Amino acid sequence: MEKWSLMTITVLLALTVRWAVSLGSYSGAGKPPMYGDYEAQRHWQEVTYNLPIRQWYFNTSDNNLLYWGLDYPPLTAYHSFVCAYIAKLINPDWIALHTSRGYESQPHKLFMRTTVFVADLLVYIPAVILYCFSLKETSTKKKASICALCILLYPGLILIDHGHFQYPLSLGFALWGVLYLSYDWDLLGSVAFCLALNYKQMELYHSLPFFCYLLGKCFKKGLKGKGLVLLTKIAGTVVVCFAVCWLPFCTDMEQIMQVLRRLFPIDRGLFEACMLSSPPPRLANIWCSLSVLIKIKNIVSPQTQLKLSFAVTFLSLLPTCIKLTVQPSLRGFKFALVSCALSFFLFSFQVHEKSILLVSIPVCLIINEIPFMATWFLLVSTFSMLPLLLKDGLLLAYAVTMLAFLSACVASFSIFEKTSAEDLQLKPFSLSLKGHVSWFKSFPKIVRSLFLLSVTLMGILSLMSAAVHPPQRLPDLFPVSVSIISCLHFLLFLVYFNVVILWDSKNSRSQKKIS
Repeated sequence: MEKWSLMTITVLLALTVRWAVSLGSYSGAGKPPMYGDYEAQRHWQEVTYNLPIRQWYFNTSDNNLLYWGLDYPPLTAYHSFVCAYIAKLINPDWIALHTSRGYESQPHKLFMRTTVFVADLLVYIPAVILYCFSLKETSTKKKASICALCILLYPGLILIDHGHFQYPLSLGFALWGVLYLSYDWDLLGSVAFCLALNYKQMELYHSLPFFCYLLGKCFKKGLKGKGLVLLTKIAGTVVVCFAVCWLPFCTDMEQIMQVLRRLFPIDRGLFEACMLSSPPPRLANIWCSLSVLIKIKNIVSPQTQLKLSFAVTFLSLLPTCIKLTVQPSLRGFKFALVSCALSFFLFSFQVHEKSILLVSIPVCLIINEIPFMATWFLLVSTFSMLPLLLKDGLLLAYAVTMLAFLSACVASFSIFEKTSAEDLQLKPFSLSLKGHVSWFKSFPKIVRSLFLLSVTLMGILSLMSAAVHPPQRLPDLFPVSVSIISCLHFLLFLVYFNVVILWDSKNSRSQKKIS
């Protein structure tokens, strides 16, 4: 009973922070004609409620795709329809066809914020709670509550969902998938991830770890026996899930192809997110950061950009995926989720700054194992979205939630005391370097110094971005600086996570349990 009392206090605190952030501004508030993501979500409710399903993804006189056209998978559309049905009962003006465009009012804002709050409460937060209770490292009730508190106070997700405006459902479903797999409920895990993928196509960032982990389990069980049975069951489950989600769009092939064109608009080019940003670039991936020095889009054709992006992304994913398939373990799976998602964010096609959340949530799952590096990464990931948050008027919420999260992690995990090679999961790697690298003995001190330097730099840049006018010659100085500094951090984190995965001896021990 006591463990649930502690967890209840944790959840209430997390909900209070979310509601406080939701009282602030949102994406595109009072900024016609396009407004922002808040209006996009409202518009999808308008479209899905007033138009037949066959028109949801097509450009018509009633559905101008250039004005926030639906470009997410069917589950997003169905969710929008459910929200629209409730909105219609409260105030039909909120979703009236054509006339509701750009609708803004306090009652409507309360309704929209509540829909996110409810989605968080029903899907994401329960998954976090049960995940923390499932961890062996958090067997005591106090440790589970501490772990849950730090995950639920992660500022990036709070600011984007309850500030900027976005639903946490795809990440919540993916987290349920991880939770089910941790209990060896592979079919339920497959269902949960299929739901995540059918809510947002960006869940492809996590698809390879799920695929490789389950395939590796099948190999270990033997593809002539239990492994083949499991593989067949998983394949059947995935096919059925996709068939159910896409059933209304399977009336003809053109419907399916139009939805896919909306989900994967490759014609927009590699730099779509950079160019749509204002001011550009404010995306902390390699292509937008390089474009400051090398105008890749001017010297490389769009088709070559696509091939280059695919090749670099694939090569950066390959070692982790091979290791996970050959040595499947739950621990390796969670680290692979981080590494693969970070590779996608840094190198793949048409990335948005909010996509860093697809890396951050898996990092939250290993915060109990590497609290120092996880805390550092989660701070940088939120900082990387600073230009977007400033544009939305969320400076105060950003500052308060960042400080609260850092304080919670320092108090809960004593992160500055956990910087040894063993604490950072680098012991096998350090042993392989023994006798070759003399400075490894002072590694903890170096890491702490780099962390303090990094946090100081992020603090200074945050203050300057908010309070200092850039030179007229360099109007994009601060967003570009945030982008490049964040990208450099992410590249170093990618190297770190790959080193942990590839030199991890625990995986080879834990995989024996699977077989």
